[in-house]
Amino acid sequence: MNPLDLEIVRETADLVVVNKPSGLLTMPARGDLAKAKHLVGLLHQRFGRVFVVHRLDRDASGLIMFARNEAAHRYYSGLFETREVEKHYLVVAEGKVAEKRGEIDKPLKERGSGRVSVAFDGKASVTRYEVLERHKTATILDVSIATGRRHQIRAHLYSIGNPVLGDKLYGDAAKQARYPRLMLHAWRLRFNDMKTGKPVRLEADPPRDFMGVLKVI
Repeated sequence: MNPLDLEIVRETADLVVVNKPSGLLTMPARGDLAKAKHLVGLLHQRFGRVFVVHRLDRDASGLIMFARNEAAHRYYSGLFETREVEKHYLVVAEGKVAEKRGEIDKPLKERGSGRVSVAFDGKASVTRYEVLERHKTATILDVSIATGRRHQIRAHLYSIGNPVLGDKLYGDAAKQARYPRLMLHAWRLRFNDMKTGKPVRLEADPPRDFMGVLKVI
């Protein structure tokens, strides 16, 4: 990918917010993915040094923020740590989610396999969701997270029997392989600007590959 092809949603002297495509790493990886392109590297080519504020899974798409200096990194990272950032995700879950609105309050623990699972000695994790549309084989959800654990949405939805569509790690691998991508898109961010203190609300529509899957569910 060419750095100029990235969709920049917001750019200031302090931050860059990108609409990340599915399949692109946020940061450098190890092992088999050590040579794969990543967002940090592409942004470095375009803007110079950037600092990671939060992350998105490789196969997810949507809004992700990077700081452009150390002061901004401290401020915006602090907002995420103190849960002062409103984050919403469009998620397509397998099957029919019964409740119109719900909350999943289950502790999560990382496993050596790369998976995350519900465990009594895990870290407190809270995911809230609202049903937007019900289809024959899947449900479209607006999901917000009160905590930011690794794979939180994926692990929580799997725990209630509704894994994210296209999730080969948590869902049935053979069944999920029919879908070209993970159906998780970070579509809304809301936070207070570091310099002005005024609220900033950003949205990014789901990309074409996400919308294409909606036609077959």
